[in-house]
Amino acid sequence: MKFATMLYATDYAMRPDDFAVACEERGFESVWYPEHTHIPASRRTPFPGGGDLPRDYWHIHDPFVALTAAAVATRHIKIATGVCLVTERDPIVTAKAVATLDYISRGRLIFGIGAGWNAEEMENHGTPFNERWKVLEERVAAMKAIWTQENAEYHGTYVDFDPLWSHPKPVQKPYPPIVMGAATPWGRERVARYCDGWVPVDFALEDLPAAIADLHARVRKHGRRPEDIEISMFWAPEDPDKLRHYRDLGVHRAIMGVPALSEAETLKLLDKHAALRDSLG
Repeated sequence: MKFATMLYATDYAMRPDDFAVACEERGFESVWYPEHTHIPASRRTPFPGGGDLPRDYWHIHDPFVALTAAAVATRHIKIATGVCLVTERDPIVTAKAVATLDYISRGRLIFGIGAGWNAEEMENHGTPFNERWKVLEERVAAMKAIWTQENAEYHGTYVDFDPLWSHPKPVQKPYPPIVMGAATPWGRERVARYCDGWVPVDFALEDLPAAIADLHARVRKHGRRPEDIEISMFWAPEDPDKLRHYRDLGVHRAIMGVPALSEAETLKLLDKHAALRDSLG
């Protein structure tokens, strides 16, 4: 099982480039940075984690800028959006950002995507909450066209453009792996249809074996192979026995969360995560 880290990169956390270097030095496989363009002052949408929304959510750096800094400062570690809120981004601009970052990183990008949970946030970007998954699917399909076609065009309900030219194309072919953050059966259906990986949050799943079996059944239904879908786990547990159980179930990557802390506290936590990884053998 691969071990990765996810940093809430903020103006009061360890710098994202320095964090990536520290993770690479400790042998982590990838670094993941989340996204929120902003947080509306309204609290109509409750925080899925319960209680007050942590201030990290409205201090997070733009992930593409943070990951570019991480890519330039490192040589081997993979970099990932964890996750990019496609419902809040223009697909032509985002396709350019993804391809450029994959080029700058020499093919090290994992493109984590999600629809988001904050209704007011995405509505500020013009996406109705109840239509977010339809918007996401069309934008992903449009970006795939841009990455793989010289004269790319797309005509849908939410995305519509005539033939265009856009370079660079991604280094990874046909494009960086697209992994979806989702926990529901409908989320797994979307993974099975048009993604390359599934990234649920540990505490959002009550029965992981059943969820994995459901994902594999859906993948087969769409004529794909379960072994081609990589399973990662956000906020992976710090219990070594539980991690071994996840590994035995077929989880490919454990993503260890790192909150916005001082540099000294962050390095101490990274050492703890590395020791946990090494203890699994």
